[in-house]
Amino acid sequence: MLRRTIALIVCTIALAAAARAQRLPETVLPEHYQITFAPDLKAATFTGDETVQVRVLAETSSITLNAAQIDFGAVTVTAAKKTRDAKVSLDATQQQATLTVAEPIPAGPAQIHLSFTGKLNDQLRGFYLVKTARRNLAATQFEATDARRAFPCFDEPAMKATFAIHLIVDRGDTAISNGRIVSDTPGPGDGKHTLVFSDTPKMSSYLVAMAVGDFQCLEGSADGIPIRVCATPDKKDLGAFALESAEHILHYYDNYYSIQYPYGKLDLVAVPDFAAGAMENTAAIFSRESLLLIDPQRASARLRQEVASVLAHEMAHMWFGDLVTMKWWNDLWLNEGFATWMAPKPVAAWKPEWHPEMGALQETVGALAEDSYSSTHPIRTQAGTPDQILELADEITYGKAADVLRMVEAYLGEETFRRGVNAYLEDHAYGNATAEDFWNTLTKVSGKPVDKIMASFVDQPGAPVISARLKREGAGTRVELAQRRFFYNRQKLESSSGELWQIPVCMKEASPPAGGKAQVACDLLGDRRQSYALPAKFPWVLINAGARGYYRSVYQPQAWQEIASAAEAQLSPAERLMFLVDGWSMVRAGKLGIEDFMPVLDDYGAERQAAVMATLGGILRGIGDDLAPGKEAEPYRAWVRSLLRPAMKELGWDPAPGESDDRRSLRSLVIYTLGYAGHDPEVLREARVLVKKYMHDPSAIDPSLTTTVVRMAAMQGDQALYDDYLAHLMNAKTPEDHDRFLFSLASFDDPALLIRTIQYAKSGAVRAQNATFLIGAVLRNPAGRPATWNYVKEHWATLSNNVPEFAGGALVGAAGDVCDAAARDDVESFLASHQAPASQRTIQHTEERMNQCVDLRSRQEAGLASWLQGRRSAAGQ
Repeated sequence: MLRRTIALIVCTIALAAAARAQRLPETVLPEHYQITFAPDLKAATFTGDETVQVRVLAETSSITLNAAQIDFGAVTVTAAKKTRDAKVSLDATQQQATLTVAEPIPAGPAQIHLSFTGKLNDQLRGFYLVKTARRNLAATQFEATDARRAFPCFDEPAMKATFAIHLIVDRGDTAISNGRIVSDTPGPGDGKHTLVFSDTPKMSSYLVAMAVGDFQCLEGSADGIPIRVCATPDKKDLGAFALESAEHILHYYDNYYSIQYPYGKLDLVAVPDFAAGAMENTAAIFSRESLLLIDPQRASARLRQEVASVLAHEMAHMWFGDLVTMKWWNDLWLNEGFATWMAPKPVAAWKPEWHPEMGALQETVGALAEDSYSSTHPIRTQAGTPDQILELADEITYGKAADVLRMVEAYLGEETFRRGVNAYLEDHAYGNATAEDFWNTLTKVSGKPVDKIMASFVDQPGAPVISARLKREGAGTRVELAQRRFFYNRQKLESSSGELWQIPVCMKEASPPAGGKAQVACDLLGDRRQSYALPAKFPWVLINAGARGYYRSVYQPQAWQEIASAAEAQLSPAERLMFLVDGWSMVRAGKLGIEDFMPVLDDYGAERQAAVMATLGGILRGIGDDLAPGKEAEPYRAWVRSLLRPAMKELGWDPAPGESDDRRSLRSLVIYTLGYAGHDPEVLREARVLVKKYMHDPSAIDPSLTTTVVRMAAMQGDQALYDDYLAHLMNAKTPEDHDRFLFSLASFDDPALLIRTIQYAKSGAVRAQNATFLIGAVLRNPAGRPATWNYVKEHWATLSNNVPEFAGGALVGAAGDVCDAAARDDVESFLASHQAPASQRTIQHTEERMNQCVDLRSRQEAGLASWLQGRRSAAGQ
């Protein structure tokens, strides 16, 4: 341990030095770019001609900007009416180009002119080639540091400028960029035409966007802003639902913000091969096809909600990220946390029956899980190199940041928080900001210590756990609260790690016996221990009322059991979900025996809210995979069947007329959990029947069941069914149908078929955006794990070398999805001796997850076996 700790410290110092070295000098700042691109889609190359108006702050003989995989032509610098030829020195490691002139450039305005060439790469970053069955297209993905792969630029978020983009494309093609097309002229040359786009507002280089091809668009508008959804011609009509969603979302945001939509148009572009889920390029949002193009008649309720939520997230970025941008990537959460926090609001206003607030709570669960490992990081984390910046895109930067914002919003009240948000946007529009800029504004607007609250959550790693102890005092009750950092690692949990948070805590009293309304009291927990007096005697007090706090809760055993018994009657769905998750986290940390947790799961069998059922299902599947291997597998599965068959009987396979989307989703979740965790023979048999019907006639089953049925049928499927899946996905009519059959190839139990899936993923037949994630899904399937992991090890060099930059963590993370000591040791040994396509932190996190799971099994497996035996004995089995 000591050697490894020292190595990490040395590595951290080295990375910090590299981070400083990769920043650009601040002596020359860009003001305006004019760039003409001429992509050649057949040759997969592009040429460019660029003029940059800059402001020189002090006399200099050199200008340094960013460039990667760009070949320079002639370069000149003009200042004080003199044009100077510049010599270009490239530093590939730093991704920088230095332009040096013989005669110094005086302070003041200057102009850089240069020509360049580049390749349309196959890495889904920079300016890249998109291959479809019909033809080639081109698209861009620049966040975080890949604009420099398309054109030389000052590629830092605080170096904002305006952009004038011109594109020379084939006569039959069009192009999409951040501005509107203001002119379209023939040439230069035969078979070409030139599109000139309107100048952008002042923005960061990573937000520049270009797409080239035969895109066609559906058109609409909201509040006078034209909105288009653009796709390849064969999928154009699948954009209607996204267009309707965008119209509602934009109208909502125009009413929420004091600054109305600040750009003249909004394009939503479905790119056939796209690394990210979606990208908030200014006024030109790019997205995977599967997150934008759906058949509204056949799409599942889950996918319709996901499309709307993704659009709400990306459109929120038009304010948080585009209009106001973080000064540097360490404050990326100011972009992503805000957009994640904001996204449920317009969706809830439009479709309240979808309960997007419950989806947000599920994000909280994910963030709390990541924050329970010592390998987590603070929301605000130092990052200087492209690799360091890339790894910030995780549950902490997105989910935790959004959860903290939700907690502070609840503490201040929605309207006060809204006034603070708008004041922040008004103060920094078209500029950059830091975390302090935001929370100082909220502190000023609200008069409350938001700065202290947010700093404690943003700048410290981990999440607090609050323990509650009730004492009777005369006619009242005293609640004693204590906080400490939560770890899954029980030794770390029992020691002191030193963090102290300023936590807005809301306590909910048990409802009076007469059925009166439970009272909620809120206060700020800023010390390690504080106590609060309540005016009456209560058997229990819930210390995360409304589940709006970013913390875990732990209770005395008697109070915990009493809350569990009252959960269905007295807790809201959000509170029931978080209470369940808190209980499971205590099991994982060794603070609660599994035999004491299982009776609570018995009570949750009556749950009929989809998001709570999704959480229950995840826990049930986790217990089955991690704690019930071998001989305990069937007794555990039998208990799962007994738990959920009443719900299955109530719901049936077919929806009732007018049934809500939440109930349709509930049915799908119950069936999936019965099939996966319960191996219910009736469910698996019916799934095989229904999938055959679906492949013949897609209207044969309810859309919300389709993905579940396809995955369930695969579990015990044979080679013939596998071949049917392959044939179906190759001829799928929608992105949703293609992806459901593609990823269901990872659900087969037969190890030979799973290895075949890995071979298919690396054959080139699967798009780069999906290939690594498909292999990861195979590795996460415990049915074939030994065989598939051995295959991956044998072919590691080929697999890891072909992993795109954005997907490296997916392969390493899936490799570590094991829970027995021998498999853990094998993975650790392999990763220690082989180059992995992931960061040191990702590898450390993977190892920590494995160690935690091995420890969990060693502590809780026997308790689960004993509890299951007790159930069988009580039933006379």
